[in-house]
This record gives sequence, C-alpha cells and structure tokens, in this order.
Amino acid sequence: MTPLIDPFARAISYLRVSVTDRCDFRCTYCMSEHMTFLPKADLLSLEELDRLCSTFVRMGVQKLRITGGEPLVRKGILTFFEAMSRHLQTGALKELTLTTNGSQLAKFAQPLADLGVKRVNVSLDTLDPKKFAEITRWGRLPQVLDGIAAAKAAGLKVKINAVALKGFNEDELFSLLDWCAREDHDMTFIEVMPMGEDMSPLRLDQYWPLKDLRARLADRFTLTDLTERTGGPARYVRIEETGQKVGFITPLTHNFCESCNRVRLTCTGELYMCLGQEDMADLRAPLRASPDDAPLEQAIRAAIARKPKGHDFDYSRQKVAGQITRHMSHTGG
Repeated sequence: MTPLIDPFARAISYLRVSVTDRCDFRCTYCMSEHMTFLPKADLLSLEELDRLCSTFVRMGVQKLRITGGEPLVRKGILTFFEAMSRHLQTGALKELTLTTNGSQLAKFAQPLADLGVKRVNVSLDTLDPKKFAEITRWGRLPQVLDGIAAAKAAGLKVKINAVALKGFNEDELFSLLDWCAREDHDMTFIEVMPMGEDMSPLRLDQYWPLKDLRARLADRFTLTDLTERTGGPARYVRIEETGQKVGFITPLTHNFCESCNRVRLTCTGELYMCLGQEDMADLRAPLRASPDDAPLEQAIRAAIARKPKGHDFDYSRQKVAGQITRHMSHTGG
C-alpha cells in the first residue's frame, strides 16, 4: 500500500490516539473541576479504535501513542492494547506507548509490559504531596509514585513530563531532576500555553518560558544539545554531569514543524493534522458508514493532503505578550 505522505514530502508514521476524554484528575491547567464529559455514544468503541488504528498501521504508521484524558481509566482498555500488540508481533508497528498520569500504573504496568509496551510518559509536576493535591485537585502523590515504581519494576522505561509553572514548581527544578537521576528517568519540561479565551490571571502568572528554565540549568550544569528526534516536538539536551537526557517542549517560543511526522486522533474520531491549527477531518462518519475500509482509507488520505507545513503561533505569541504586558502593568509587575 502507498504510504501516507503529506504535501511537504513528510511520511506520516506517528499517530497519537485519545481513547477517552475522561480523567481521574482535574489538573488546574487542563480541566475544570466539574467537567461535563462527552456522551458515550459519541466516543469510538474499542473495536472502532482498533479498526481505525489498524488502518493507519496498514498505511504506514509505525508508532502509536495512546493518550486521553487518562487512557487507563477507559473500561476494557487492555483489550485495545492487546489488539494493537498484534501489529508489534508482525513488525508493522515499531512502538506502542502511552502518556498517563500514573494513577493506574500499579495495576496496569505489568500487563502493558507483557503486551509489548516498552516505555511510558508520566505527567508529574511536583514531588510535594500537598502541592500535588492542589494542582491535580483529585490526585494523590503516593498513588502515582507507586505506579511509577511498578512501571520500573515491570521493565518499562519511564519519562517524566513536568509542566513548568512559575511560582508553583520553579523551586523544584533541581530536586525534580535529582529525583529523576536517582530513579533513572528521563525528563521533559513543557511550557504552559496561556492561550484560548480562558486567559485567567492565574494562567498568565504561571507562564514560565523554558528559555529561563534552561538558563538556570546552564548555570549549574554543562548542557549538550542533542540532535535526536522522537517524532514529537521536544528538543533534547544531555546534562554532562549526570548523563541525563532532558527535553524541552516550547510551543510558544520554538517552531518544531519542519520534521513533523505525526497526526492526532480524538476519541470521537476527529483527525487533527496539526496540533497548532483547528483544521480536522471526521473519520467517524466513514468508519461507521461502511464495513469496507476503502472509504476510510480515502478519507485519511484526503486529510493528510491537507496537513499544513507548520503551525503558526505568531498571533498567539503576540496575544500572550500583549496580555502579559497589560497584566503586569495592572499588578505592578
């Protein structure tokens, strides 16, 4: 089958798949405390997700990252991982991985490892139990740490993702890194994106540009830029003193589109060709309209043909800069 190639000659080999909009946490920068979730009829069934993902694999996708919400709260989720593991066994799929908040890892780490998952990304913004409960609202740190320990015991490579939040976890920069070094976890810092209509003063106060965070690291450590790419948006450095690999995801301050090989599928079957643009294609309709995969494949190819060269956050950067300036002038910052 002809592989998926976008208009800029990039082979699409990486699919991020949301399997649910539900989560057992309510992180303050992600969800409101009292969420209204989608009706279950709107969500793709696990069988439909299997058919969709299998179609993408047949068309050249080699890496699947399972996300949510929190993917491990989806009922019966192991049956989906089991279905995807058959593509690992044939060699068509090179990697099956997931991003999780860690709350369910104590239960699922070993079964996931048995199905061929080699590594997981765990979102963890603080090692302070009180602050963790504050930022996640419903989360409890010991549960997550137990999950991370279970993942490590199962042989899974763990990468910690921390959202950089000024005034919240900037004082934990080095303690988080030290903990990751002791536990042999890689780490990626993510720049919070104070975008959208809900531009609260809290979000603006929390914006911590990663160039500042990196400068603090460089004051203490020797940083070597790495050329490696994982198909995602992170840029990596190695800390020479510890050997750690540290990533930076900076959507507002760095354009990382030139080598983008990924698309994102929502739990309702919407395919987003670019994380920074709103253009999407509805794959649920052709999926449910016919048991024949030909219309679905046609819809996927038509969507990939619309994949842009890159996102353009210039407007967002200007908007954020203007709002931060106004906010600081009102608060005396």
